[in-house]
Amino acid sequence: MATDTLKGKPGAQGGATAGLRRLLLDNGALTALIVLVIAMSALSGDFLTADNLLNVGVQAAVTAILAFGVTFVIVSAGIDLSVGSVAALSATVLAWSATEAGIPVALAVLLAVATGIACGLVNGFLISYGKLPPFIATLAMLSVGRGLSLVISQGSPIPFPDSVSHLGDTLGGWLPVPVLVMVVMGLLTAFVLGRTYIGRSMYAIGGNEEAARLSGLRVKRQKLAIYAFSGLFAAAAGIVLASRLSSAQPQAAQGYELDAIAAVVIGGASLAGGTGKASGTLIGALILAVLRNGLNLLSVSAFWQQVVIGVVIALAVLFDTLRRKAGATTPAAGASGGGNRGRQALTYVIAAVVAVAVVGATSLLHNGSSAAKTQKIGLSLSTLNNPFFVQIRAGAEEEAKRLGVDLTVTDAQNDASQQANQLQNFTSGSLSAVVVNPVDSDAAGPSVRGANKAGIPVVAVDRGVNKADTAALVASDNVEGGALGAKALAEKLGGKGTIVILQGQAGTSASRERGAGFAEGLKDYPGIKVVAKQPADFDRTKGLDVMTNLLQAHPDVDGVFAENDEMALGAIKALGSKAGKSVQVVGFDGTPDGLKAVEAGTLYASVAQQPSELGRIAVRNALRAAEDEKVEHTVKVPVKVVTRENVAGFEG
Repeated sequence: MATDTLKGKPGAQGGATAGLRRLLLDNGALTALIVLVIAMSALSGDFLTADNLLNVGVQAAVTAILAFGVTFVIVSAGIDLSVGSVAALSATVLAWSATEAGIPVALAVLLAVATGIACGLVNGFLISYGKLPPFIATLAMLSVGRGLSLVISQGSPIPFPDSVSHLGDTLGGWLPVPVLVMVVMGLLTAFVLGRTYIGRSMYAIGGNEEAARLSGLRVKRQKLAIYAFSGLFAAAAGIVLASRLSSAQPQAAQGYELDAIAAVVIGGASLAGGTGKASGTLIGALILAVLRNGLNLLSVSAFWQQVVIGVVIALAVLFDTLRRKAGATTPAAGASGGGNRGRQALTYVIAAVVAVAVVGATSLLHNGSSAAKTQKIGLSLSTLNNPFFVQIRAGAEEEAKRLGVDLTVTDAQNDASQQANQLQNFTSGSLSAVVVNPVDSDAAGPSVRGANKAGIPVVAVDRGVNKADTAALVASDNVEGGALGAKALAEKLGGKGTIVILQGQAGTSASRERGAGFAEGLKDYPGIKVVAKQPADFDRTKGLDVMTNLLQAHPDVDGVFAENDEMALGAIKALGSKAGKSVQVVGFDGTPDGLKAVEAGTLYASVAQQPSELGRIAVRNALRAAEDEKVEHTVKVPVKVVTRENVAGFEG
């Protein structure tokens, strides 16, 4: 069995300084975690509260469970890029089986687990017997798993069975179940790596695959088992994630495979194989969770958060290189020796003492200083990669400045689970109110209910929140807007012709509602025929590509309805000189670029929602709710069809 034990250079340094240096080098991830906790505690008085620390545990749980499975693969010198998609597919299979197919929940859970294992076995087979590089095989499964999840769910979230949703709850009203599941899966990982034949085989294969084969290991079969383990852990992570959101999201866990790999690497494992352990992976996942949580509490931009996390990953790998050169030791998980275990136990005791000391010191620091009472409001937007939501933020910030309110804005990046984390961070902070623009109305429910329990009023903007109490909903009517778009396009075409529809991101309420309104409005114009519908994910580039492809099959199309202006602008680019002449295009949102296209005549119309006004009204109502003033439960901001005739007088 290969281990990565490097002996220190005798006589290099002695005494207490050398011992401390050795301790820090051997436990770099743990040292980094302690430093992060100290820094966040000093910078934010909301960080070291019991509620927030539990939030950190919950937010680390899904990444950690995925990372435990990826640890097996990386230890054996492989890679698995499919775990995020497999997690989403497994959760979707469970929800669909238990609801649509009527299968008993226990069998549905087994079917979801079997789905994860089957995906892992396919990966292992392609790698072991198909001779595909792990990167290529798992990249293919990433696409297949995500596609099957969308096919099964038809692009819409599926409610999760109540009996399984309890996995997202707490025990005794305070201990989160996801944290317990994370601990159990971590212990299982440690046992497999340190106490089983397959675990020792992983280290041997990662250290030198050819030597492992020559020593009698059945490497191909072992790799099948290794990737099956990864699929099993991905299925468990998907079930926990969907339980937190009370729904299976077909687009859930996008990019989580990168977080899982990062957690393993930050925890001390080498991508070259042969090293890695469960405790290191757990620490790596906690570092990522502490970073995101602390940066949220400090109101750091979501864009800068990505930069910081990328820098941390790079530093982790660099530190690992320096550690090896300095002669630090990273024994394999299965390595024996009471001395090593005793030294590691002592390390964790020292870490615990340091953590307790920090808790006491920072508590005194923050309790001793009482800042002036300022109303603080948190705004969680579904994405800031879209001009419509950027305008909502601009309107909200303008109103907050006018009212003297401290506004914290976060970007969920169209990830319902990331938004759930952000809302939990808001709840554990000292906020007066929260404004949320949900990625998904169902998935936001559990987190908003948490804010309800904490007595923090929540205002929903643009989209409502299901199964939770909101002080107000500030929104335009997407269904009405879709119907107005259908009427505008149909009348421009004289009531007859062929059109294509560019749909938004599958699973989002905005896409569903706008599409439903357009379909309903089109019923009044039987001469209009829809010849194609394709998603372009609310993205201008994808709108260009999808429209280019559709023109190959439908070159004589008369009109285009895009569920937002960004896709409409992409379609205009694909249409070229046809746009606004032989082909009429209608968009949605009334963004600045969209209105310029309307003025130029390439975009016939945009169903404008006045996003800046949405942001201003949302902040205004959130402040009223925080001060216990009366708030209208539903505030409708009118939509308006903007064409070349009225664009000059329109203000969004």
